[in-house]
Amino acid sequence: MKPVQSALLSLMALALTACGAEKTTQDMTVATVDAARILAADQEPQNWLSHGRTYDEQRYSPLDQITDKNVGDLGLAWHYDFDTHRGLEATPIVVDGVMYVTGSWSRVYALDAVTGDLLWEYDPEVPGEWAVNACCDVVNRGVAVWQGKVYFGTLDGRLIALDATTGKPVWDVLTIDRKYPYSITGAPRIVKGKVIIGNGGAEFGVRGYVGAYDALTGERVWRFYTVPGNPADGFESPAMAEAAKTWTGEWWKLGGGGTVWDSLAYDAELDLLYVGTGNGSPWNQALRSPDGGDNLFLSSIIAVRPDTGEYVWHYQTTPGEMWDYTATQHMVLVDVEIDGRMRKTLMQAPKNGFFYVLDRETGELISGKNYVAINWASHIDTKTGRPVEDPRARYYQNPWLAFPNPLGGHNWHPMSYNPEERIMYIPAQEVPFLYAPDKDFKAIRPGINLGIDMAAASMPDDKEAKDQIMSMIKGHISAWDPVAQKELWRVQHPGPWNGGLLNTKGKLLFQGNAAGYFVAYDARNGAKLWSFPAQTGIVASPVTYSVDGEQYVAILAGWGGVFPLLAGEAALKSGKVSNNSRILTFKLGGRDSLPDWKYVEPELPAPPPMTNDPRQVSAGNALYHRFCSSCHGDKAVSGGVLPDLRYSTALQNEVWFDITEDGILKENGMVSFKDQLSGAQLEDIRQYVIERAHYLKKISGKTDSLSQ
Repeated sequence: MKPVQSALLSLMALALTACGAEKTTQDMTVATVDAARILAADQEPQNWLSHGRTYDEQRYSPLDQITDKNVGDLGLAWHYDFDTHRGLEATPIVVDGVMYVTGSWSRVYALDAVTGDLLWEYDPEVPGEWAVNACCDVVNRGVAVWQGKVYFGTLDGRLIALDATTGKPVWDVLTIDRKYPYSITGAPRIVKGKVIIGNGGAEFGVRGYVGAYDALTGERVWRFYTVPGNPADGFESPAMAEAAKTWTGEWWKLGGGGTVWDSLAYDAELDLLYVGTGNGSPWNQALRSPDGGDNLFLSSIIAVRPDTGEYVWHYQTTPGEMWDYTATQHMVLVDVEIDGRMRKTLMQAPKNGFFYVLDRETGELISGKNYVAINWASHIDTKTGRPVEDPRARYYQNPWLAFPNPLGGHNWHPMSYNPEERIMYIPAQEVPFLYAPDKDFKAIRPGINLGIDMAAASMPDDKEAKDQIMSMIKGHISAWDPVAQKELWRVQHPGPWNGGLLNTKGKLLFQGNAAGYFVAYDARNGAKLWSFPAQTGIVASPVTYSVDGEQYVAILAGWGGVFPLLAGEAALKSGKVSNNSRILTFKLGGRDSLPDWKYVEPELPAPPPMTNDPRQVSAGNALYHRFCSSCHGDKAVSGGVLPDLRYSTALQNEVWFDITEDGILKENGMVSFKDQLSGAQLEDIRQYVIERAHYLKKISGKTDSLSQ
């Protein structure tokens, strides 16, 4: 560390002696967070000041009142029930006894961190119909706090600042052009008085970017595009001019992708902001860049200057990306000894299955090894930094059964780094997927534009084939040695899509899982020490904090996200759960309890008669998997969040068209499709769903009530 910076941090620590001491609930200030407090976060471990607790995003807490020795005494201190029933993915921010958190539909809540009492709530009133522009549920991953304000992004593309005391809006700015189907689900970071936020929408044909906004006024300070636009319009920066050389065709007409929908990290000493970018749009590279090319800056880690957005360096994890192998996954900054010298590293386990260790000053690849089983590439060439691909994996003409699938070996669920054991804990998963080109692709807006045949990737009905595929679908915690690039041990889960991770000085590793349990493990060996039945699947990440000398652990519980919406039967691999949206907060000796509840299988009504027209069902199958499966599941099987269409009484009559054509449920997110689909096509989809309802009746043995 440079002498001046070292002295500055020392002064910060001294200045924080008073404000860093634990405040009682009677003597709390309101979100007085600034750079000094975040940089010196270890001086006040009782708070969780930023998304990853610190700018380095390690998600490690120095708190040690709750340990491997006494965690068995952990009990529920309080819970808070949300009035929504969609996915919960937020990391709570806790400042001086107040918890700030987002729920579904971008709503924001402030709660007393000791009692769970609601202090205020803010609803940005996101239009329900905007949900059609969100690939992966109406989720939000959290807020940022800064100098008495709470900042968050909304599903419909706004960035809002609230007064932390009252929850009243201070400013509200639109960060997108609403002609295009952008969305925001990620948590902002605040660096040097600037609110940093990206967006999603690559599946819908948008051009990615990340922006910085003045924390006081909301005025945009800079914007960095991640893929080039139309060359005829000129390029916004030299970086975009260089990136354009790696594209072919007329990619800008299809958006290009590269959205910055999740991970960010900041190194104050180097003054570098690290940005992770997403997949191409469409997925199939042959459609967006027909003569190939690396397609910068898709699936890349980019370092920029936080004051200006100036490009410094990049590393592309998946050149010419065409599998939805994003690099938006959690980035962790670690100073670690490698080959006898200390290195400032950036570590990431992106979707493509390789664990990367980069020099975070230069972007140089230090090492890269696969952390899950993969088949699209054999290894990383350490001289070029590029993956050595199996050419068959590029499914230009022929299908390819790939590991990982579009969910990735690791998705957005945050990793956690243990600086004492030098272990990275990865919420990993292994799921296959059949990539097949869409021979009849035509770009649609609004609508999902992948360029692959989703129906071809559906779960087979044949029991033997289905059982074989289901046996391949797995999830686990991988305890990864990032220096030796090897797995030390793992905790096996029944299925994928388990929650993010937290580890503490108390030698504990916490994770919620898809089976509906919140679990504490021994951080040294993965031994299970404690668990709590959450009555719903958990995908979010826990935090820990302390008030009045008492340590708490909190987690948002609420099943959701893209996997339960899209994956159909595969989403049930860990067991059948539904969404019960809550905050669960624990302490030693906690005596709160949840109301009695258990999952009850709904009764399947007799479906309407089938037309027995194979052509109609086949057409409906293709249309369903292009327009409907992203929310209602593969083969019309619900993963436990949205209604299962096979059970819907709307199949029986004209209500089907009231919903799909007239949009009577648009406020719930179910929009009209009359601009994309004809009445005959909507009937084809209805007949396909009816066929699936009959099939369910058949395999469940309840054929007596079938209507033939």
